[in-house]
Amino acid sequence: MSDTFTVKRPRLPVIDIARGVAIIAMVFYHLCWDLAFYRFIPVDVGFDPGWVFFARTILFAFMFLVGVGLVLGHGDGVRWRSFWRRWLFVVGGAALITIGTWFAFPDSFVYFGVLHAIALTSVLALPFLFTPLWLTGLVATAVIGLHFGFADPLYNQKVFSWIGFWVVPPPTNDLVPVFPWFGVVLLGVLTMRLVRGSAVELWMAAIQPRHGAARVLGWMGRWSLVIYLVHQPLLLAVIMPLSFVMGTQEASRDMEFLNSCQMSCEESGTTAALCAIYCQCGLEGVKRDDLWEPVFSGLVSAEDQAKLDANNRQCSALIYPELEAE
Repeated sequence: MSDTFTVKRPRLPVIDIARGVAIIAMVFYHLCWDLAFYRFIPVDVGFDPGWVFFARTILFAFMFLVGVGLVLGHGDGVRWRSFWRRWLFVVGGAALITIGTWFAFPDSFVYFGVLHAIALTSVLALPFLFTPLWLTGLVATAVIGLHFGFADPLYNQKVFSWIGFWVVPPPTNDLVPVFPWFGVVLLGVLTMRLVRGSAVELWMAAIQPRHGAARVLGWMGRWSLVIYLVHQPLLLAVIMPLSFVMGTQEASRDMEFLNSCQMSCEESGTTAALCAIYCQCGLEGVKRDDLWEPVFSGLVSAEDQAKLDANNRQCSALIYPELEAE
């Protein structure tokens, strides 16, 4: 595991092309998510089963390719300078995403998203570039299997949720926990280690980008981290002003309130149907009393708090009539 030990390997442009396809899919998903959030399209991209499956498929591809890339870059010996340079870039990008979403979506900011997970799992996966193949496969299976076989409310809390195992995830626009996604990275490591030195590697090396579309995809794959960092600010720079001009901002604000309220209400043990009634009542009260600013800023005066408390009692009585008599 040193900077000096290297072996000449054939370049695999097909991996860059695969990354390019994955980043295009992610940009498309985020575009649709933004359009849904600002109510330009009538579908909840964050919760619709089809869209959720699409998002998980993209994430699987990204995390799998992280493992593949680690083997391609460091499978014959870790090039520490190159590794840490790229790792610091990823960490810096993750920090920017956290800071940016903190200001844009304070109630659901990203504290452990894709880049956070890539940074951590890249370090965790390094030893498995050199362990016996059976051990890499065993750990990958265990990490993924534990995700499906164990859950505990303790991990619902933000401070532990990045590990995984939560019953109900905390509110955040992106959460990529170590379990199971570290297992997916290890699957990429295992697959690429099996491919290296085989006829499959020679076949992959023979796949060359011979037309414009393939070259563009390859270029995007090589710059996928940069594209990931800049695409969302660029999308929001266009979509947010349009939402104000076209009047969809108010609908977006309503939906954000309802989603946050619904999640908090269900975490208390109330059924989804009753929570929907309660939250709709709460939304009407906030609009009636013009409480948007204190609700979203957290700066609540005594007068505002009195109105919120009265509204809470009124809405609670709708779902628990026995409270009305008290």
